[in-house]
Amino acid sequence: MTKHDHLSNFINYLITERHYSPHTVNNYKRDLVFLIAFLSGRKVDRLAAREYLIELEKKRYSRRSIARKLSSARSFFRFLVREKIQPLNPFESLLTPKLPKKLPNFLYPEEIISLLEAPEREAPLGLRDRAILELLYSTGMRVTEITKLNQNTVDFDENEIRVMGKGNKERVVLFGSQAHRALQEYLKQGRPKLRGNKKTAAALFIGRRGTRLTPRQVERIIGNCARKAGIIKKVTPHTLRHSFATHLLSGGADLRMVQELLGHVSLSTTQVYTHITKERLKQVYDAAHPRARR
Repeated sequence: MTKHDHLSNFINYLITERHYSPHTVNNYKRDLVFLIAFLSGRKVDRLAAREYLIELEKKRYSRRSIARKLSSARSFFRFLVREKIQPLNPFESLLTPKLPKKLPNFLYPEEIISLLEAPEREAPLGLRDRAILELLYSTGMRVTEITKLNQNTVDFDENEIRVMGKGNKERVVLFGSQAHRALQEYLKQGRPKLRGNKKTAAALFIGRRGTRLTPRQVERIIGNCARKAGIIKKVTPHTLRHSFATHLLSGGADLRMVQELLGHVSLSTTQVYTHITKERLKQVYDAAHPRARR
């Protein structure tokens, strides 16, 4: 069996057992095709792993790209060791380049209000877009999660939605009164006027042709609404997710509660938002306190 056969088995494992998205799987495949080509004719050991890192640095990949490629290599060889194809993982002890901390992009409350007011109130597509914006900001869902929603997953009595997140893990998210109202208006006045079909009868959000919305379509909707609202910075579905978490923590929410709502496996992933709130506090302090100004 060749290394490419092992790669095919690993990719199948990512899809069937880890339930990774097509985008993530493609990144793994691209990284590992490059790795396999590099290791061709070499003894696969820790020296080869270090030489691979040197090769990535020579090609002037960014630290973030190098970190991702090493992570792909580590996961691949961990799989090979588990399958008893490889005796050890030569990348396990290889240090990953330290990445600069990058704070997530988020909107301030006044920007959120402008964004939510951007869609047309009367048009079916406007009602749909308003419901999408309200729901993303109210729940902190990922764009892939909101596009997979069906109408029967929404509980209007409890203001809850069952969401299928990363790794095929189900969680319950909460939504507020504004999202409740926007969603009801869309379902009663907007969605019936869009040309649905039998295949998408269950889907919550559909396009003008009746097909289930894709993540890319939602990204375009949000970008168009942001431009209409006069927001200069780039706004994506993830911007609303970041804003959701930031505003909850700024309002005094418990970090573990926010972790649960976001569907984060590790608390450290959620902790990045505490840095954002501290930065915001510093900005407010510097602007407002008379002895803070320089």
